[in-house]
Amino acid sequence: MPTTAPTAAPTAAPTATARALVAPGKGLLAIDESQPTMTKRLARIGVESTGATRLALRELLLTTPGLEEHVSGVILYDETIRQRTSSGALVPELLAGAGIVPGIKVDRGTVPLAGSPGELVTQGLDGLRERFAEYAALGARFAKWRAVLRIDATLPTPACVSANAHALARYAALAQEAGLVPVVEPEVLMDGAHSLERCAEVTAQVLREVYAELARQHVTLEATLLKPNMVLPGTLSPETGTIEDHVVAERTVAVLRDTVPASVPGIVFLSGGQSPQEATARLDALNRLPAPQPWQLSFSYGRALQAPVLDAWRGEPANVAAAQAVLAERARLTGAARRGRYDRASEPAAPVAG
Repeated sequence: MPTTAPTAAPTAAPTATARALVAPGKGLLAIDESQPTMTKRLARIGVESTGATRLALRELLLTTPGLEEHVSGVILYDETIRQRTSSGALVPELLAGAGIVPGIKVDRGTVPLAGSPGELVTQGLDGLRERFAEYAALGARFAKWRAVLRIDATLPTPACVSANAHALARYAALAQEAGLVPVVEPEVLMDGAHSLERCAEVTAQVLREVYAELARQHVTLEATLLKPNMVLPGTLSPETGTIEDHVVAERTVAVLRDTVPASVPGIVFLSGGQSPQEATARLDALNRLPAPQPWQLSFSYGRALQAPVLDAWRGEPANVAAAQAVLAERARLTGAARRGRYDRASEPAAPVAG
């Protein structure tokens, strides 16, 4: 009588990958913008968004000399992971050859959450097991899924928090089944007039639900990373611009210590609506806190690393070297903040806000 083959023991590779992604002085570069988002970014500098221009920008970023000194992994978009660079190499091959871990965004954006006006839920679970198999074959070793939660006096509702936490956990379980490290991103948005304390309250609520769902879905936390927002007042709050970086750091870590298990190897903060200088200074403040933390405090920045590069490049081949120099410097400063060694006086004389 035939018997079912035993399930293979989990491999140690994803756990090692998770740790490598938060190696000292390093973090993630997010270039996983969807085509509509990339169209907006390129339009800002007067460049038409085509497959060729999107690849030109991303190749500029990924071939920056010395990028691997401060960037451990890169989050790619579905289009990009399939493209070949001018050297003929697939983008994941180019990254792996430089000692940078290729990753992939797998969610398919947000849709309105039924029964919860003004709230969103992330889609993309249908067919994800098959997509993970394809992405792993293309060279991806980690993945990312983003949930979006809005704040006001009554939002987010428990239904929205629960729906997004459940989707994040199901995604994470499927990622680990495929041998990839899941980066779990529950983003509490900066939009609105909420206070720092309201952001702290909601962020804690969301993270508690996320980790409860991860446990229910049997996700191995040692082979995951968390990509959260920092605790910040809303962009329309009277507090914005008045709270010092060390206060942001202290309040953020207080929330994390109440909600994130110590077995998670690293926390890679998103830059959200912060300028490159703000995102760097606050990461530095986080890493200067006197008490040791159970997890590495790192970064997974998109606009905070890319915005100055776009302004230097503007779609001109003659500007590639100058734009790469801008990225190299931005990555160096962010890597210094990752170690708690950032000096704001070392910023360029006329920094460009993101």
